[in-house]
Amino acid sequence: MTAMNSTLQALLAPGKGLLAADESFPSIKKRFDPLGIVSTEQTRRDYRAMLFATPQLNESVSGVILFDETLRQSMSDGRPIVQFLTENGIVPGIKVDRGTVELAGFPDEKVTEGLDGLRARLKEYYTLGARFTKWRAVLSIGENRPTLGAIQANAQALARFAALSQEAQLVPIVEPEVLMNGRHSLAQCEQVTELTLREVFHALALQRVSLEQMILKSGMVVSGDKAPQQATDPEVVEATLRCFKRSVPAAVPGIVFLSGGQSPDDATRHLDAICAVKKGPWKITFSYGRALQEEPLNTWKGDEKNVLAAQRALQARAKRNSLALHDA
Repeated sequence: MTAMNSTLQALLAPGKGLLAADESFPSIKKRFDPLGIVSTEQTRRDYRAMLFATPQLNESVSGVILFDETLRQSMSDGRPIVQFLTENGIVPGIKVDRGTVELAGFPDEKVTEGLDGLRARLKEYYTLGARFTKWRAVLSIGENRPTLGAIQANAQALARFAALSQEAQLVPIVEPEVLMNGRHSLAQCEQVTELTLREVFHALALQRVSLEQMILKSGMVVSGDKAPQQATDPEVVEATLRCFKRSVPAAVPGIVFLSGGQSPDDATRHLDAICAVKKGPWKITFSYGRALQEEPLNTWKGDEKNVLAAQRALQARAKRNSLALHDA
């Protein structure tokens, strides 16, 4: 287990968080389309290589979650992206799930696929240089949703993924995301998040996953994005930390927040507020995708002449999130 311990120590280093750059083909196309960028293998490589080459990125970012395509690509100088990241003190990781599908018998609910053949894929990913993995489950709050059946189906998949990852000496990042889309209240979000986390950790225990060698990726407890009354920052802090204390075992070394559709400013502000008062056994940091990428992508716009400005935007946003951690 020594290799996983070293990976965990690097990922949870003081003052650092993760950059999630693991968008699927449809997801990155959605980000590119409004800017008139055609999503091709080359433009996706150019964009992500530009992000990874940002000067001093390793001062704020400890690890990057990659998509399968990116894991196999190279920087403009010919060095494999995985090698470039490793040489710059950033741990390469890989998203291993294959997206969500409708859960049979449960209207409007989803389950994540990707367990078939995962053992073989994990062996290959380790050989290619990845040192941690991520699997995302998605749960939405609505009328009579999420059901216990949907929560348990996703928890079981997360637990199998985590067990297989640890078998391959890869640190699993377990991500049960409770979506912020909807009109639900802060209290409803807290209730669903707590129930979800309890079921996930029950499933992890049944599958004999080492809690000491995994990371939880979770959303903050916030009001739905269309809720008529939005929770204040102190309310978000109180609800989020109370929920974690009730449902996340002390053995888990770290919790990384997803931004989950929050604006870059909101994600940074909430992170700062939580970390300023955090009292708990786990290291808390960030694993942001859009909240780190939105500004550099809008600056880059697919134009080579905007690369330096886009990198400065990423550098500044990553630094703001690093400072929000309040690490000594």
